[in-house]
Amino acid sequence: METLLQAEERAAGAVFAVSDGCTLPEMFSGFLDEYRAARDSAAIFDTSWHATYALTGPDRVRFLNAIVSNNIQSLADGRGALALLLSPQGRILAELEAFRLPDRLLVRTHASVRDRTRESLEKYIIMDDVELSDATDSVGSFAVEGPQAASILREHCGIDAGDLPALYILDTRVEGASCQIILKSHFGLPGAEFLAAPDSLGSLWTTLLAAIRARGGAPIGMQALNSLRLEAGVPWFPADFNDNVIPHEAALEDSHISYSRGCYTGQEIVERVRSRGQVNRRRVRLQFSTPMPPEFGARLFSAGKEVGLVTSTAFSPQARAAVGMGYLRREHIAPGSVVEFDGGTATVI
Repeated sequence: METLLQAEERAAGAVFAVSDGCTLPEMFSGFLDEYRAARDSAAIFDTSWHATYALTGPDRVRFLNAIVSNNIQSLADGRGALALLLSPQGRILAELEAFRLPDRLLVRTHASVRDRTRESLEKYIIMDDVELSDATDSVGSFAVEGPQAASILREHCGIDAGDLPALYILDTRVEGASCQIILKSHFGLPGAEFLAAPDSLGSLWTTLLAAIRARGGAPIGMQALNSLRLEAGVPWFPADFNDNVIPHEAALEDSHISYSRGCYTGQEIVERVRSRGQVNRRRVRLQFSTPMPPEFGARLFSAGKEVGLVTSTAFSPQARAAVGMGYLRREHIAPGSVVEFDGGTATVI
């Protein structure tokens, strides 16, 4: 899957790489320059790793609410929620962003599970008056985030982000280009994601890139974005959680699950784990003893015994060391716990 912004990003100096089946900018001007721009001013970055669906029909809210892990029924128009699509065994098939609009539900997931998500949703449409359509090819997206992002939203979009909740979605125009804006942070700073049709996306990117450069910001690639989100402790699907784990192992029970709603697929497992009170392994944040990150899937050891593995890593300018995420057995997940990998140690943070 290739980004709709490829021409604009090549003009800005992008070097591309493939990640989880998506071809996206890996770097523009250089890792440290991009990192500093995001920390000190604002960054603009491609988020075209999404697959997008629309649910229409009078039963759309009831239908989705009966399938996913969060409470869609309680959303007001213009509000969104994170949720999980689970197997009957409680495994994570997909991470979803669901937004309630007056005439439809907008559902976004990762492009790597585009077909699986569609097929999983379609198989539950039996007696419900619901229509599912794949809108992935008709919409693209990018995000703006950083200390200056709020002022950019005010000046160019007429939005005061401080007055609105996270995952709020609204329709607007930016210098004549129609788009939707989702208030969302990818690495812990003020930010928003822009969704637009292919014929508007490029001009929208160009307009906001100029505004960001005027404030000392820059476009950033996936290398800088990965470092920023790991410093903020933001997990990514499918790298940090996928169908190999259940929600409590992935530490998503407070962000992606509602316990005050009816039944949904996989709920029995979720409730069983909650009542038991613990899992045998858990996703944790890690800081490594070396600046060079260990490879994806690197094994973690304690006293010569394998106790976990690494899922994501990056060099952190903030920590002056490599940071990342991984899974450890529960006896090793307390902050300050130290485990070993081939080449150094990792401390739970």
